Amino acid sequence: MDPDTVDRLRASGGDAAGDAIGPDGRVPHGSSDDPDLLDFSANTNPRVPPGAGRVFEDAFAAARSYPADDYPAFREAAAAFVDCAPEQVIPTAGGLEAIRLAVQTTVRAGERVLLPYPSFGEYVREIRLQGATPEFVPHDELLDADPAGHALAVVCNPNNPTGEVAERGALRAFADRCRAAGTTLLVDEAFLGFTDEPSLAGTEGMIVARSLTKLFGLPGIRMGYAVGTGRERDRLATARRAWSMSAPAAAVGAHCYRQAEFVAETRARVDRERERLRDRLDDRFDVVPSDAPFLLFSVEESAATVDEVLSSAREAGIALRDARTFRGLDSHIRVAVRSPAENDQLLEALDV
Repeated sequence: MDPDTVDRLRASGGDAAGDAIGPDGRVPHGSSDDPDLLDFSANTNPRVPPGAGRVFEDAFAAARSYPADDYPAFREAAAAFVDCAPEQVIPTAGGLEAIRLAVQTTVRAGERVLLPYPSFGEYVREIRLQGATPEFVPHDELLDADPAGHALAVVCNPNNPTGEVAERGALRAFADRCRAAGTTLLVDEAFLGFTDEPSLAGTEGMIVARSLTKLFGLPGIRMGYAVGTGRERDRLATARRAWSMSAPAAAVGAHCYRQAEFVAETRARVDRERERLRDRLDDRFDVVPSDAPFLLFSVEESAATVDEVLSSAREAGIALRDARTFRGLDSHIRVAVRSPAENDQLLEALDV
């Protein structure tokens, strides 16, 4: 990016079609900074892997020195989890940095990028910061789109905020068309770890962005990485900042990826609780089917407005995500899937 693109983003605040980019050039995110609220606005695991705190504490001594910049233990653990080669793993301080690195190494000013909507607002922000032009396609039609003439296409799998996992055959077919067209495909798999779906990490012509912070409930540590092959991998490796992940983050990340029992338990719990929440919420709201650790619903057919539901939940001590900040949504709320007891509090607050 260059200074002019940053200034233009601040001046525009997105566009009239609903980028939801604020006057500071940033986009809204879920999460509440009020410790007195039960946070259903952020989609992070309410539980953390056993032993993670001990590993973090043990890494304090290592934090007094610069980390080894090749991160061998973390790369091996991440590669084993997504089934790719360790050298294809590019460590980053969270999934957002992996997304930015992918965009910066593939998109030039003036080029076009295929983006899904409604979906994660950071995609359009990063594209605009590069001086490129986003072309929006409904998220459930993106895999049928023609990637020709685009520098990059982005798929969020599962999609945020709707929660659907892309059909595997359709996604691979789209990846093949992108490769034939010379279009890099960026697949954001931040929530894929909550499912049994295999990663596409290591696929030629593709960059996969992963985040550990959602699945393992540790967003403040900033653990993530990108995976690429060939030219894409070489560009990511060259552009990556030195010491792009802290020593404690690398140690905790490697530990988390070895907790197979924790991952299996998390997936089973999320599956059970998501279906229970959906059944109850569906009595009052129009709920979108989801494979992710969150549910999107519309209040349009209920007797309440979005503001009224958000306000009544807050009075009950619960923060929800106002999904109107997502492009194309004007009557929606997104809620995380948390522990059974916490989910009971949500259902009571929403009177379902």
